[in-house]
Amino acid sequence: MHAARDVRIETVPDAGIKEATDALIRVTRACICGSDLWPYNGQDFRGYPLPMGHEAIGVVEAVGSEVRTLKKGDVVVMPFAFSDGTCAFCHEGLHTSCRQGGFFGSLDVGGAQAEALRVPQADGTLFALPVGEDDALMPSLLTLSDVMGTGHHAAVVAKAGPGRTAAVIGDGAVGLCGVIAAKRLGAERIILLGRHADRIALAREFGATDVVSERGDEAVERVMDITGGMGVHSVLECVGTDQAVATAVGLARPGGAVGRVGVPHYDTIPSSLPAFFKNVTVGGGPAPVRAYINDLLPDVMEGRIEPGRVFDRAVDLSGVPEGYRAMNDRDAIKVMVRP
Repeated sequence: MHAARDVRIETVPDAGIKEATDALIRVTRACICGSDLWPYNGQDFRGYPLPMGHEAIGVVEAVGSEVRTLKKGDVVVMPFAFSDGTCAFCHEGLHTSCRQGGFFGSLDVGGAQAEALRVPQADGTLFALPVGEDDALMPSLLTLSDVMGTGHHAAVVAKAGPGRTAAVIGDGAVGLCGVIAAKRLGAERIILLGRHADRIALAREFGATDVVSERGDEAVERVMDITGGMGVHSVLECVGTDQAVATAVGLARPGGAVGRVGVPHYDTIPSSLPAFFKNVTVGGGPAPVRAYINDLLPDVMEGRIEPGRVFDRAVDLSGVPEGYRAMNDRDAIKVMVRP
């Protein structure tokens, strides 16, 4: 990405092993993330030209001398953050705070919208999959690199569970996966806040019981009507704007919880006063998706959840610029890239 709305396909030096703990993967599936649209629209400036992409499945082509759990030929899912798997935070299941970790899609590490990628801290980052590289489950397995794990994180932080009502703010891929996650954790009622017919239809198939298309105070009023004036136990905030967080606090019932996974585009958390007086817990952050793969993988493998259905367009590398446009214009929910 060279500037806002300026994504180009370029030939760059081949990726390779630099550290003994690295692995080199041939990327077989990647995708465009909703968070990629922030720099695409001129926000989250991190220096240009910026290598893009932080979600991938690939085949291991080479490993460093200190890599112990992976070998050439392994099919692996690559979480959006790399982590050593051994530090105190990794042991606590917070891999996105790893002392030796970091994020893909950066000037230092490179991006996954590419033919190949160097993966630091390979043993703690990559997760070997029990499938071949062209398995029919690839779309759903790819979501374990980010959006399914991120939706799950929102649901966990928001304490979604049996007998509880959840609201999901945002009908993008993360929000739709949040619906899956809330349903999977046993939420009794799931209210989607979204406006796009195709996404609403998919959300209902995933388990949404109600849809609210209003925004702001009107959305809060509608949810209060639906819940008999009580509000919801669990709010999954999957957008990242100050309005979305203010709405989340407004939707939460006293003692409720908000799980924030939308990358914040505000300096202070809004609605702190009503959150305080309602005893609402507000938490969340970059999802430690590596910690969730063991839990989510069996449900993907056995077809109990199908998060890969959020992919409604596929392109090769030459089609990535058009993929960005399609997602930005809401012509696509999520775009898969096949190098």
